[in-house]
Amino acid sequence: MAKTASRQKDPAKTLEDQLARYREMRDFNVTAEPRGSKDAVQSASHKHGPLPFVVQKHAATRLHYDFRLAWNGVLKSWAIAKGPSDLPADKRLAVQVEDHPIEYGNFEGTIPKGQYGGGSVMLWDFGEWEPVYEDVDRALAEGHLKFDLKGQKMKGRWALVRMNTHDARPGKPNWLLIKDRDEFARTEDQPNITDRYPDSAVTSRTIDQIGKDSDRVWHSNRAPDQQPEATNPTAPRKKTKSKPSFAAALKSVPKEKFPSFIPPQLAKASTAPPSSGDWVHELKLDGYRIQIQIRPRDGSHKKRVSLLTRKGLDWTHRMPDLARAAEELPCDSAVLDGETVALDEKGATSFADLQAAFQESAKVHLNYFAFDLLHLDGHNLRNLPLSERKDLLEKLLAPLDKESPIRYSEHFKGDGKDIFSKACSLGAEGIVSKLASAPYVSTRDSAWIKSKCFQEQEFVIGGFTDPSNGSTGIGALLIGYYDKGKLHYAGRSGTGFTQKTQHTLHTQLNKLVQPKTPFVDLPKGVSRGVHWVKPNLVGQISFSNWTRDNLVRQAAFKGLREDKPAKEVLRESAEPLESTNSSNPQPAKSASESKSGRRADTTSKTVTAFASKTASASKTSLPLTHPEKILDPESGMTKLMLANYNLAVADHMLPHVADRPLSIVRCPEGIGKPCFFQKHIGMGLPPGIRSVPVPDKKGGPTEQYVTLNSPDGLVGLAQMGVLEIHPWGSKNESLEKPDRIIFDLDPDEAIEWKTLAATAIELRSRLENLNLKSFVKTTGGKGLHVVVPIRAENEWPVIKEFAHDVVLGIEKKNPGLYVTKMTKALRKNRIYLDYLRNDRGSTAVAPYSTRARSGAPVALPLNWKELGAKIRPAFHVTDFDSWKRRLNTDPWAEMGKLKQRLTAKAIRDARS
Repeated sequence: MAKTASRQKDPAKTLEDQLARYREMRDFNVTAEPRGSKDAVQSASHKHGPLPFVVQKHAATRLHYDFRLAWNGVLKSWAIAKGPSDLPADKRLAVQVEDHPIEYGNFEGTIPKGQYGGGSVMLWDFGEWEPVYEDVDRALAEGHLKFDLKGQKMKGRWALVRMNTHDARPGKPNWLLIKDRDEFARTEDQPNITDRYPDSAVTSRTIDQIGKDSDRVWHSNRAPDQQPEATNPTAPRKKTKSKPSFAAALKSVPKEKFPSFIPPQLAKASTAPPSSGDWVHELKLDGYRIQIQIRPRDGSHKKRVSLLTRKGLDWTHRMPDLARAAEELPCDSAVLDGETVALDEKGATSFADLQAAFQESAKVHLNYFAFDLLHLDGHNLRNLPLSERKDLLEKLLAPLDKESPIRYSEHFKGDGKDIFSKACSLGAEGIVSKLASAPYVSTRDSAWIKSKCFQEQEFVIGGFTDPSNGSTGIGALLIGYYDKGKLHYAGRSGTGFTQKTQHTLHTQLNKLVQPKTPFVDLPKGVSRGVHWVKPNLVGQISFSNWTRDNLVRQAAFKGLREDKPAKEVLRESAEPLESTNSSNPQPAKSASESKSGRRADTTSKTVTAFASKTASASKTSLPLTHPEKILDPESGMTKLMLANYNLAVADHMLPHVADRPLSIVRCPEGIGKPCFFQKHIGMGLPPGIRSVPVPDKKGGPTEQYVTLNSPDGLVGLAQMGVLEIHPWGSKNESLEKPDRIIFDLDPDEAIEWKTLAATAIELRSRLENLNLKSFVKTTGGKGLHVVVPIRAENEWPVIKEFAHDVVLGIEKKNPGLYVTKMTKALRKNRIYLDYLRNDRGSTAVAPYSTRARSGAPVALPLNWKELGAKIRPAFHVTDFDSWKRRLNTDPWAEMGKLKQRLTAKAIRDARS
């Protein structure tokens, strides 16, 4: 691929020739459309650097898409009636039209009907293009141009191929736009790119909304000075507040030339926030630290906006809507410090959505929370107290429309400990405490202190493993941090990947593979099956804690960090408050201590002590609120008893629920009171409860499902009053390919236990004939589940059809006893063989989970021999002491070691 395509030495010389046809079609005594200027040519014709492209969706006489590539100072243009297709088998007709001026690529708005090109125009996509071969002019002349696109929607390699046809209109040759077969190509079962992303790439508006808004109208019968200014489709369109005056406030503030990039002030990590003193507290946001610089353009009144990362990288082109919104700030010049975030439907920050916006061009609305003001209208504010800087910042942002993506970051005064506790209960990442009287300094010092609700930091990626199921992707990342210039091993992160991030990461890491490990202290036995990579990529990783061996536990991948060099990734360590040399003399206390500190501490100790009765049980120090609350009036089970039970069985339950989407049954007021199912993540979830993005197969928005992978997560469920845990039959890393087949044997009340047990044994025998080993468990009710572990190789429809065929074979042998249809009227005196648990989104109660039924029964794995018991086995939380010895001989222990496959032969045999 050509790094820099050859351009003509002076593209401005050819401007007249290239735009001649465009100008012939227009009467510039009537129309104010751009003639094309040399200034625009020069700005778009750098000898080095990227070339812009744009796709405009145009609802003129007929809806079509205008595909435009900047070359030699103009936009080479093609009209595509059906729009581009990212399916390589599609070859979309692209009619070449006249070259357009560079200025045309900025327009989103309306051209009045009756005028040339009348209708609505959408900026459907934009970005950079790079030709594959050096001589673009020759490629255009010969009719075969290959190029790579880096757009918001169109990505990867494409080709334009001219057709040798005689039916083309004079001066408008027919070409074909074809997508190459690469990682960005879609499959035939996916909707086309124009259907997946129908709206504007800069304003998220539909073509109808653009027409109704009429915020930019190109009138061909107006003079140039009456036309709208340069395109600004994302700027707030309503200004109802007057511009504030800062003259009095800035009178005694020193002046300065507009500064270059200002390195950000950073916060020290602390084990607890300050409780008193001259402090204000802000929510810690899960996003990208961004400095907004606003300065007037040289020689004009129009502002120039730059969005810079914490290392000074210019990301303006990646957040055009924020840049345009910043132009609306009522000032001549300013420098703002803040965080760019993606907010979910609950108003919480989502780093996964933020990553999708930057790396996958997902349609995500970004917001910028400004928390500091460093420069304003030629004055240096950095030596002012924080309280004064924030007053000026709030005044600066006040006139913005309420729909502006730029927002003021509120702060709170009071006891930092109480504010921190409240922030954690709302699901926030933590808080940042700042001395209100302190100036802004470009370093990490104790005037800013961060307190985290959970462990999270950047790590360098030094290697990866393949998935255990043999598919392409990431099994686990090997991560580390630098200390004195050397990369130290910190463990593995094997969860948190979506299908999209698996693919993206695998592609990026494959380009960095090297033969030797980059770590200096790799433990023995770790290198087996690892692909070592150059330590260039940085990942955001959340984890439960550090082990004594300096390794992270329960590490989950959240996304790549592009804003921090790998060499600067160090191990973060929180210090007691008195070690931060701050002005707050308060002694350090546990970050998890609540307002009623003694009671919360006693609760967490009780939970840990109970769990220690079982040798293999995990530990936690999470506090519970209202631990004495009775969740089951019949047995007297309290919230604390439920938390203790979940901890005691955590090592046995987690292999069956960890890193899977979950549906949970919450009974906040206990059994007998209203309960409800929940599968989506929400605000106020305890630590340990995480989210996994689950795409909607019907084309709807991706939804965030509840998931977990730690004992803390199970305690968090108890805190929420969760009495049932229902996992998917597939894992987060391979949502569409289940690794469990579940048969639910649901008997009518008239069916005896021995008949149900015999049915389970018959099903086991039928599965063994198909070379599949199965396991059995109680459901906490009257039924049984027979579970078959398999490699995650087949998609849901295959698994569902196989399960259906298996139960149909049993029903056929004895239709008087068995039924496979869920109609309740047919199930009287029969056993319902439910195969529908094997459908995407369906779930089954987890082993060791409690049930939301009187007595708090438990679903428990059984040994097959136990089906010979005379009475139905039953287990409860309150009689745990009588059956906890079962944890020493788990009948499902072998399940995780099996690598059995659902073969094509087994599928065929099940049908016979």
